[in-house]
Amino acid sequence: MKLFDETGAFVSPVEGGRLRQFAVRGAGVTVVSQGLAFAVQIISTMILARLLTPSDFGVVTMVTTFSILLMSCGQVGFPDAVRQWDDLNHFLASNLFWINVGIGFLLMVAFAGMAPLLARLYGKPEIAHIVIGVSTGIFFNNVAVLPIALLTRAMRFTASCAIDCIARVASVALSVVLAYRGWGYWALVAGTVACPLGQIVGAFTVCGWVPSLPRRVPKTGSMVVYAAQVFGRFSIYYSTRNADNLLVGWQLGPTILGYYKKAYDLFILPFNLLQIYAVSVSTLSRLKSNRTEYLRYLLNGLAVLALVAMGVCGDLTIAGKDLVRLVLGPQWDRAGEIFTIFAPGIGVMMLYLTHGIIHLSLGTPSRYLRWTALECVTTILLFVIGLRWGPEGVAVAWNASFCLLFIPAFRYAGKPIQLEIKQLLGKIWQPVLASASAGVSAAMILRNLPAATGTTSALTRAITASLLFFSLYAGAIILLYGGCDPLYRLARLLREMIPFEGLSKTQLNVTERPAEAVQSPTTM
Repeated sequence: MKLFDETGAFVSPVEGGRLRQFAVRGAGVTVVSQGLAFAVQIISTMILARLLTPSDFGVVTMVTTFSILLMSCGQVGFPDAVRQWDDLNHFLASNLFWINVGIGFLLMVAFAGMAPLLARLYGKPEIAHIVIGVSTGIFFNNVAVLPIALLTRAMRFTASCAIDCIARVASVALSVVLAYRGWGYWALVAGTVACPLGQIVGAFTVCGWVPSLPRRVPKTGSMVVYAAQVFGRFSIYYSTRNADNLLVGWQLGPTILGYYKKAYDLFILPFNLLQIYAVSVSTLSRLKSNRTEYLRYLLNGLAVLALVAMGVCGDLTIAGKDLVRLVLGPQWDRAGEIFTIFAPGIGVMMLYLTHGIIHLSLGTPSRYLRWTALECVTTILLFVIGLRWGPEGVAVAWNASFCLLFIPAFRYAGKPIQLEIKQLLGKIWQPVLASASAGVSAAMILRNLPAATGTTSALTRAITASLLFFSLYAGAIILLYGGCDPLYRLARLLREMIPFEGLSKTQLNVTERPAEAVQSPTTM
């Protein structure tokens, strides 16, 4: 795979009408890979939840609440700069690689030095050993970042997704084996370190890129500043997203934190499963000089996301508690109760979090940073208020934050491109209303169904509830849209996203009808 030509300039595979084909197929590859990751995560969760205790998960979460932020120091910012920069070359990419590796080494040493402090903070001596073990993952993660970012800039999403999937499977397999052998929370620590190590091997094997030694190259400083702005925003965002873990663990202990963390992981899972972040930023970045095309891609993508997200939201609200019992077992019923409070906010959450794609694709990380600071203050204040009612109150606070900030977030993000809120709401109101009406109707029909007492009854209830909800949801969509057009469009898009036909056929035929490809965008 050749990423740079003989002069060191980046080789772009996307020209003219090819953009839509690469974007749609890239979205398909990403969704399929996320689906595989979802399956792996569900299977591993079902196994590990039965081999380990909630306390094991809770004590590792106490450490990863901090370590994941440091792992993201290289993972967030530098890849965005690589995808955004117009005149990237081999030497500039090499400089970024070595800067990232150096940062990873320093953060690994610094985090290992924090071990005694975190052990005292939580009053758990074993945390010190976990911190030292997890710290090595910070360094490994930074080494893998640049080659994977180059693959996504080149829109080689199949390769980057394959690397991620294989690394996840290997790390999960290692955790399961070690948990079975009685390693306890160390099984989770080993998996945390093994995943980025696997990504290093896969990234450099597939990419075939060898960084040169550092040298003085123009715009290196500008890219580092851009990356620092993006990471600064992410740091605030991450602090917001993990203040709940810190508060719950500190006030309620590792066992309750274990229940809460599992419920939250299931809450955020649909967003991770349907996330096409790299595809969206790479695609929209190429359209930022054309407002009409940019808004068309963005709004059509949000319309499709709303249709899917609100369906997932309604289904998990109705069937979520039974699914938690099915996946984790009856000893995790408290997590199921917490998840049923999270579930109604899944649809709004999935739509809300996409406002960041607008900031990054337009190259306005400073605006994104300012918004995230406001978001941080608002959300943490709601957490503090909700903590009075335990983990359930914190779950309510999450949903309240997304609903409260949704319209202001898109109004602020879309200002440079003149996105009007009525345009956005016009694309999403039907799925929102359809999901709410179908959910209420399904709940009323199912309220007399006996509660689950075992795995079989939980599976029966979950299937029954899902079939009923989606039947009602499809009917509501048809009624509100006056026909089946949105369902047909979704089906066509899914068919186009199937990655197994290979991009080569698409690339050969795309030049025959480039105008049609551009005139009917259906993805972000």
